[in-house]
Amino acid sequence: IAQIIFLKLYTQDLVFVDSVEQLFCASCERFLADRFVEGICPLCQYEDARGDQCDKCGKLINAAELKQPQCKLCRATPHLKSSKHLFLNLPKLEESVKKHLDNVTSCGHWSNTAKVIANSWLREGLKPRCITRDLKWGIPVPLEGFTDKVFYVWFDAPIGYLSITANYTDKWEQWWKQPDIVQLYQFMAKDNVPFHSIIFPACLIGSKDKYTVVNHLAATEYLNYEDVKFSKSRGIGVFGDDAKDTGLPSDIWRFYLLYLRPEAQDTYFNWNDLMLKINSELLNNLGNFINRGLTFISNNFEGCIPEMLLEDGDKKLIAEVDYELKNYIQCMEKTRLRDAIKYLLNISRIGNQYIQSNKPWELVKASASDKLRAGTVLGLSANICCLLCTLMEPYMPDTCNSLKVQLNTQPVHHILVDNFVCLLPSGHKIGKPGPLFKKIEQEVINELKAKYAGRQTPEKESGSASVKKCAETKTAENNLPNGISPEEITNIESLVTEQGSKVRDLKSNKASKAEIDKEVAVLLELKKRLMIAKGENPDQIQGKSKNKKKR
Repeated sequence: IAQIIFLKLYTQDLVFVDSVEQLFCASCERFLADRFVEGICPLCQYEDARGDQCDKCGKLINAAELKQPQCKLCRATPHLKSSKHLFLNLPKLEESVKKHLDNVTSCGHWSNTAKVIANSWLREGLKPRCITRDLKWGIPVPLEGFTDKVFYVWFDAPIGYLSITANYTDKWEQWWKQPDIVQLYQFMAKDNVPFHSIIFPACLIGSKDKYTVVNHLAATEYLNYEDVKFSKSRGIGVFGDDAKDTGLPSDIWRFYLLYLRPEAQDTYFNWNDLMLKINSELLNNLGNFINRGLTFISNNFEGCIPEMLLEDGDKKLIAEVDYELKNYIQCMEKTRLRDAIKYLLNISRIGNQYIQSNKPWELVKASASDKLRAGTVLGLSANICCLLCTLMEPYMPDTCNSLKVQLNTQPVHHILVDNFVCLLPSGHKIGKPGPLFKKIEQEVINELKAKYAGRQTPEKESGSASVKKCAETKTAENNLPNGISPEEITNIESLVTEQGSKVRDLKSNKASKAEIDKEVAVLLELKKRLMIAKGENPDQIQGKSKNKKKR
């Protein structure tokens, strides 16, 4: 499919030949792919930058621009060598791409990050893009004189979405050549936005075939690890192949990473915050509500949904759940996944308050009318559990499946509509209730934090001095909550001070509200991390902020 699209672009005179200087390793006798070149970033002077991107400043760079470049394979110094290549003539496609982008960004759901990056490329004017490489591995170029070359990854990789679908079914064109009836949603980090918002659409539009081109693009900012950036080469952070070895269920990872999803600004993965969120939101909030309600039904109503006679208070509950449900659906439709999960948790929080205020454990032991009232409370609670099961499926599918067994439900019970509807009728027999989540202990978090700290962990010292220092450090850490080292707290405090100064400077220089708000959000996130490190409740920050505004 990539070759077909290329040939159509070529016949439309949208591809031309030009010479390119690339880094060539004489020792390896090969041109080096961008990822096989390392050196000093020309923008921020970071010493471990790659040939395609700098991990520290996050900028895309040209491998030939690296200072003191080295071949990653043999550490020899590569030199520039000229080679003929094929270029996509993006300037010829600029108007068509702009027209498409104006349409989908106004009608579709594009994150602000995606819109800003895509529009900045158009504002600067599109430039020709090299789409071939002198490599041995890749999709061969089907053009005489270039058969020894392969396509550049960011030309053929997005086309892989089409070919993957074609491998799945020979009816792939029903999705990829039906733009009038198919909506294409794409999710990515912000560094991939130019390829999916400009280059990939340009290739599809330029082919003159009726392809489905992206309608909705949800791009995120960066997720950082504790106080630094993730770095696989330096062993900093947890990656996909590591997560399964942590002993934490996959749903825990899915929940926390989506809870942190950096939709508006960079966010920070923090082990102590993970423990706090799982133990408070999943165990004490969501899990507690579901387990309490279903266990009461199992123990007091023979595992059957009781008769429900609604009172004014119950109707108020339904209205409150309706409000949260509508917000959840709206957020999901607009690809605001992080916000949607907060509304899900609000529903279980409302359910907990409902059970707590009605006290069914007392009602079931009282008069017949009181037991009838307890049945209504528990019947409604079970139906809220059924709704929560439906809402949590995109976030925690394994937990959702376990809950379906406890509820003894079928697909018909998990149809999502705009209003809260009781889909479990009176008399419905539930399964056996059981805990959905386990508490995460501090000892486990400390072990995982140490395991994935990478090179940010100080080197071990030798001799009696190191033993003494280790003992002193251990004593100091034992006097601090969560086992956080004093150095770590000091480091975060310095970041808070630095960011606070940045915010004050912006305000004094009368910067735009959007720019100030962005930096204030970063400051609040740093303050939150500091409170977590000190063992304090980070939710107090929001409360203090609101009180300050009132004054």
